[in-house]
Amino acid sequence: MTRRHHPSHLPEERTDSTAPLPPPELTEAECRRCGTYIAGLDGRYACGVCGWVNDHSEGHRRLPRADEDPDRPPKGRRRPKQRPWPLPEPGPEPGPHAGP
Repeated sequence: MTRRHHPSHLPEERTDSTAPLPPPELTEAECRRCGTYIAGLDGRYACGVCGWVNDHSEGHRRLPRADEDPDRPPKGRRRPKQRPWPLPEPGPEPGPHAGP
């Protein structure tokens, strides 16, 4: 697969608006690789059959910045670290063994 060269885009002006972003628009198209009928958001697609994904710049509107994410944790607060395994269940404490 060959890569297409896209001309560099000028950075968009940042607005400090607190207005919520409009909801994404559901769009539909055919996969460019296998022809499967697929749906996406705002013109961004990923085919579940063959794995084709279009470039994010082909979307109908700009992607939101991280600070526009309503689920982003507040500044200065980090997510708790996730342990790679579950903690063991607390069991009975071993007591003194009575011998015969």
